[in-house]
Amino acid sequence: MEEVDKQIISIFNTDEQQPEMARAMRDIISLAGVMKDLSSEAVFHSPLEMLRFLRIIELIHEEAYGLTEPIDSAETLYYRYQSRFRDEEPPSKSRVDQIVTILASNNWISKQTQQIKMMSVGKRMMHSLTRLANDSLAYYLEDDIGRSLFQARRDAEISEAYDDKGISGGNVIASMIRNVREANETLKERELELLADRNALPQLQVIHTLMEDLERKLHERFNQFETIEDSLVLSHLMQNGAGVLAEGTSLSLGMVNKYLQFMNVQQTPLKTAISPEKVRTFVTKMFHPPVESEIPNAHQLFSFMEQGQYEGEELDGIWIPVKYASPLSPMDIESGIDFLENYEPVVADIEEEHDIEFRRETLEVQSIDDLVDEASWLLTKASIDTDKIEQYLAEKKEAGIEETMIETSSAEWGDAIRQLLGIAAMEANKKVQIKLQQHVKELDKEWEWIRDDDRKFNIRKRE
Repeated sequence: MEEVDKQIISIFNTDEQQPEMARAMRDIISLAGVMKDLSSEAVFHSPLEMLRFLRIIELIHEEAYGLTEPIDSAETLYYRYQSRFRDEEPPSKSRVDQIVTILASNNWISKQTQQIKMMSVGKRMMHSLTRLANDSLAYYLEDDIGRSLFQARRDAEISEAYDDKGISGGNVIASMIRNVREANETLKERELELLADRNALPQLQVIHTLMEDLERKLHERFNQFETIEDSLVLSHLMQNGAGVLAEGTSLSLGMVNKYLQFMNVQQTPLKTAISPEKVRTFVTKMFHPPVESEIPNAHQLFSFMEQGQYEGEELDGIWIPVKYASPLSPMDIESGIDFLENYEPVVADIEEEHDIEFRRETLEVQSIDDLVDEASWLLTKASIDTDKIEQYLAEKKEAGIEETMIETSSAEWGDAIRQLLGIAAMEANKKVQIKLQQHVKELDKEWEWIRDDDRKFNIRKRE
């Protein structure tokens, strides 16, 4: 208990300026460096190539522990791989040499003249990778319910291995509770499926055993942490954990009890006499029985019958949910009768079809040209505003180009550009006439003409 009372070693509670923290982070950086170097090669994206990489570091690991002969070069490692593992497509010498180079560049191993020596950081990182891969394999070997329970059990074991020794294993207790809750949800979803399976009893017994084991481990965890200062947080976890484990244990126990009860009923000889009172009691208990009860509800009973232990039983076990319409109130019935009695369809007025009359009209070429010009002018006006210029020329009849630009907008350069564009559009569409005028008055403005002669023009609206 003294070890538990000490401050838990955690990177989240340690001063970031401590040199030990920097060294710990460098170890993680070296792991990331190895993974980065491997991921840069497309060949290592294959699961088999990653397995071969783990096999190679396992050979280096064994040599470091003195379990095998020393490895003096990448070539020795290549031949040792050949003799140790049965691989139809083993890595080539160049691939093994590449892996050794990656490990050496990240300080996991040291390539000496006569031996490849494992460094301290490499020993810990390689061991972590191997343990992670083994955990993943064990996880995927379980079914969907067993995976959550397996992860919960691993959380408890990690807490024993780390938290009890004064090293933080992460939020393993909260993770353990979460995994058990997920297992409970999955077990509820698959309850009818498991009851309909003839061979589900061993699996249900394993699940129940795991639930009991997890409940025991969780209480052990809480007992270990009774004297920790943050007991308020743990009290909340204790409450949640106790409820989740109790629910899981009751759920698994109830499924085992129901399964055994079904099997006993099948082996019980039938009687010729039926006790109405016992039947009534059984039917009453089938409505919302306790989770751990051996009494099934209707859905569970039908699901078990789907096993088809007897001829025709599977067909009897088919159940189809039926939804009945809710009863109508007297007011709704009266309203419906009134609607049917006084229903009048809404009839729309019939529209008469009018005959389309066509007439021939001959246009002269000049008229067509005028129409095209007018359409072009309307398109131009849609994109360029010329209304102010047209109004000004309608009043003045004739004005200088500079005067028109300033009087219809302002003396600023941007407005002058827009108005000059409008004048050009009107001249292109033959709406105005422009002629040279030697004597024009000069106005105050914020811009100047590039060529002064350009301002010596008058504009007059065409009639």
